[in-house]
Amino acid sequence: MNPSVWRTIIMNRTRISATIFVLLLIGGLAGTGVAIASWLGPMSAHGTNVLHVGGTVVRVGPEKNFAFKTDANEEMAFVCTTSCRASLRHLVRHVKEKAHTDVYYVQGANHEWLVIDVD
Repeated sequence: MNPSVWRTIIMNRTRISATIFVLLLIGGLAGTGVAIASWLGPMSAHGTNVLHVGGTVVRVGPEKNFAFKTDANEEMAFVCTTSCRASLRHLVRHVKEKAHTDVYYVQGANHEWLVIDVD
């Protein structure tokens, strides 16, 4: 084969390899950014001392207080105070649909679980 053909083949292979490397680098950096944002998101929105639990709302009581069953099958009772960002309509909809719910809460002075946010 002609040496110029070999140079062209090697040049194209190098360019393709560089393109694949750059695309993988950009994808990896984007994935890392998404993972960091999903990990830091709740802390930045609710504070660092806020706890999180996932599960389903069993029933909504007076005001916006509600009973909750975690993914680990534990029962919890949450108290929704003035700092609670949950809406009653949203909680009732989650009960009717048996939708998965994320609760962000802190432990209160009387060992109550005080809700910060429900999603």
